[in-house]
Amino acid sequence: MKAIQIKQSGGLEVMVCADLPIPRPKPSEILVKITAAGVNFIDVQVREGRYPARLPLVLGHEAAGVVAEKGTDVEGLEIGDRVAYAHVLGSFAEYAVVPAERLICVPGDVSDQAAAAAMLQGMTAHYLSHDTFLLKKEHTALIHAAAGGVGLLLVQMARRIGARVIGTVSTEEKAQLARNAGADEVIMYTRQDFEVETNRLTGGAGVDVVYDSVGRTTFEKGLNVLRPRGLMALYGNSSGAVPPFDLSRLRARSLFVTRPGLSHYTATREELERHATSVLGMVSSAALKLRIEHVYPLDEARQALSDLEERKTSGKLLLLPN
Repeated sequence: MKAIQIKQSGGLEVMVCADLPIPRPKPSEILVKITAAGVNFIDVQVREGRYPARLPLVLGHEAAGVVAEKGTDVEGLEIGDRVAYAHVLGSFAEYAVVPAERLICVPGDVSDQAAAAAMLQGMTAHYLSHDTFLLKKEHTALIHAAAGGVGLLLVQMARRIGARVIGTVSTEEKAQLARNAGADEVIMYTRQDFEVETNRLTGGAGVDVVYDSVGRTTFEKGLNVLRPRGLMALYGNSSGAVPPFDLSRLRARSLFVTRPGLSHYTATREELERHATSVLGMVSSAALKLRIEHVYPLDEARQALSDLEERKTSGKLLLLPN
């Protein structure tokens, strides 16, 4: 099978389209024939070595496909069933072995590409808005990278709840995408100071929650726009890691800071099903609109990650096996 493999950490040059043996499932695993794989910023971070992992490895954390082979202990899934998963390494390939307990059956009216696009980023947006900070209609949320993969979904979920949404973006094109997704106000941080604008838009009261996937360049000012007892949900670091800071600074307004991750919000089968079925249900009913920005052949994975790193895209990127 073809797979995008790295043997060492580094830049785009370490990614190789390799011919590897098709893996065989253990008793509690499923062999999935992949039809679409999602591209996420965590794939860049794994390639660069920001997350410890045993090398060599196949990149990718999210996919949809069909059950090609099942382990002897697997029940409830059959050959040919359509499935999707997230947060299991190895999806940039024609086949992947996945623990059966991490697979979700795809509804019949949801395409494989939609399922692959919705799992990781959709469940991230869902746990952020439903668990990390339980958004309600009386809340105001500041969402950074509001036209990004998670951002567009998070804006839609927040608006569906009825919360007020302030989004930050880098271009006018992305500003329109955020507005179309439901953002009440959009700040172009390349032209405006988002701290000043957010305080102006809230009359100095601040926001209830900041959803920050950017990190180093936004974190400090994000703290400054939180209301007393507000929450900073730092769920990504696309601009780099936040430097250490003095926790006593939070006391001035009794602020909360959390660094959540999808794996901890889908740690049990019950949690995984709750988030995944809710997201796929919203996709099925058209309550959640996916923006698939670009689809690449598997052997163009370098280009896909390059476009993602250079922030040339909005919405979701997919790889399709050749």
